[in-house]
Amino acid sequence: MGYTDKALKLFSQKFHCSQAVLAAFSKDLGITEEQALKLGGCFGGGMCKGEVCGACTGALMALGLKYGQSEIGDLDSRLQTNELTVKFLEKFCEENGSYICKELLGCDLSTCKGKEYAKKHNLFTEFCPKMVASAVRIAEELLNLK
Repeated sequence: MGYTDKALKLFSQKFHCSQAVLAAFSKDLGITEEQALKLGGCFGGGMCKGEVCGACTGALMALGLKYGQSEIGDLDSRLQTNELTVKFLEKFCEENGSYICKELLGCDLSTCKGKEYAKKHNLFTEFCPKMVASAVRIAEELLNLK
């Protein structure tokens, strides 16, 4: 099963977009799927506030696991991850128009009205999977896993 298929399967099983994207890459990044699901658990729906799309956050966590700074003074890793973060978000925005959840969805998930709108318009089942797939494709490219 490819990364996109894995992420979409997890998302369809009611995991957050952030969890699904990060967990799709977990095996290749040295963490268990359970760890990835737990780590990504607080970032869905733009951290439940409609901010940065959770699919993006999951992808950025994956990039951080592969390239992130882990040693004092390793500024090369820091610069590389900063560069990859910007590159990822620019590419995602280019493909989807934004990387902000409430802008993508056209509603604010931090409100009851916004959640009702998202459910009524099937955003979680019809729109969000497209964002998950987009985030996985871009991350896969930047992770050099293709």
